[in-house]
Amino acid sequence: MDDAAKEERDPAWWGRRAWSLLSAVRARAPLVQCITNLVSMDIAANALLAAGASPAMVHSLREVPDFTPRCDAVYVNVGTLSEDWLPSMRAAASAGRPWVLDPVAAAASGFRMEACLELLALRPAVVRGNASEILALANRSVAASSNFKGADSSHESVDALEAAKALALSTGSVVAVSGAVDFITNGEQVVGASNGVPMMQKITATGCAVTALIAAFVAIEPSDALVAAACTLAIFGLAGEIGMESSKGPASLRMHLIDALYCLDEETVTSRVKLSLRP
Repeated sequence: MDDAAKEERDPAWWGRRAWSLLSAVRARAPLVQCITNLVSMDIAANALLAAGASPAMVHSLREVPDFTPRCDAVYVNVGTLSEDWLPSMRAAASAGRPWVLDPVAAAASGFRMEACLELLALRPAVVRGNASEILALANRSVAASSNFKGADSSHESVDALEAAKALALSTGSVVAVSGAVDFITNGEQVVGASNGVPMMQKITATGCAVTALIAAFVAIEPSDALVAAACTLAIFGLAGEIGMESSKGPASLRMHLIDALYCLDEETVTSRVKLSLRP
């Protein structure tokens, strides 16, 4: 085992790495173009701002040639997909900036699956979805009506781990599967992120928000999207844990999560992120 591999198996290394990336986001304020769904715009923009990044909700195809090349990263989310937005998504993903994909409810329809597969072919740096979304993409399958739950997952993250590895190898993207434990893989290495609280699932678009945040971290660390995505998921989950300490329910957790993300300090991040390289 070389020195780099030994470092990555040390939990303290992950804490330092997460803080380093968050500090760099705060210092550089990367500009993230978000072509995201109508439900998630608010929380995605607020999560980016709280972490220190700069969100831009720019959807018009006519703006992409001028605007996207000036961005540090692009975030594409198909949650409220329409044919009008697809050309903008394709153009922004092809503009040469690092970009991430959130394949919301990929199995909901043939149209949505076709759009996700077309976007996958444009090589996102990271694909982040729940277990059902990643399984659907890996299998290129539309869900049966009997177990379909819309944007919610009907599987645990561990159920999609092998599918995530296969998808990462076939696309060249890092694939992140959200769940009680988040798994992030490049097809060979697997990182587990264990921060978070169950009530985060009761707030709409928290998954969308963390994918937007992944784009900001990838802008800072484009050469290691695996580490960038893993650290983002742990930091966002940690903010949820801290926010839960002052919350009475989903609405107050949403507010306190964003506050916690803004207030994270070095000691908290380095001591409380739960990241580990899996066998």
